Amino acid sequence: MSRIDETKEFTPVRIAVLTVSDTRQLADDKSGQTLVDRIAAAGHHLIDRKIIADERDQIAAQLRAWCADDTVDVVISTGGTGLTGRDVTVEAHRDVYEKEIDAFGTIFTIISMQKIGTSAVQSRATAGVAQGTYLFALPGSPGACKDGWDEILVKQLDYRHRPCNFVEIMPRLDEHLRRK
Repeated sequence: MSRIDETKEFTPVRIAVLTVSDTRQLADDKSGQTLVDRIAAAGHHLIDRKIIADERDQIAAQLRAWCADDTVDVVISTGGTGLTGRDVTVEAHRDVYEKEIDAFGTIFTIISMQKIGTSAVQSRATAGVAQGTYLFALPGSPGACKDGWDEILVKQLDYRHRPCNFVEIMPRLDEHLRRK
């Protein structure tokens, strides 16, 4: 079972938050704010926050920009993971991924199933890695952001989490780019 090893020092991670929406503004972005509040409460650093319309090329461009930014370790997006015609966040993420973290979507679905039953089948939460940066796509509801953060990310983004976590392998994510 997972646990926090209190003998290890906490290592803050630098995170950017992207809200994907055709209608939200900063003042009414409850999902983005849910993530921002949890990032701060956990002791991590919010590096940037943006809202972008449901446009695949614009979403992918922002993800790539943050992946190229040495001050960003993790990007968490919210919104655009559903099934409607405008929901293109998952496709934009996959345009950027070098590797997909398949189990993230599976674990998110299991957690969602416990809370919203079979409606969890409509979520396409996803995660991957590009240029040494973790990318996570969560649905656009505050509840989904709470579930994704509280049940998965707060643990996996904590260096002290055992038996393993995303932070401890972060230095090796782009090792293939450094090989000669």
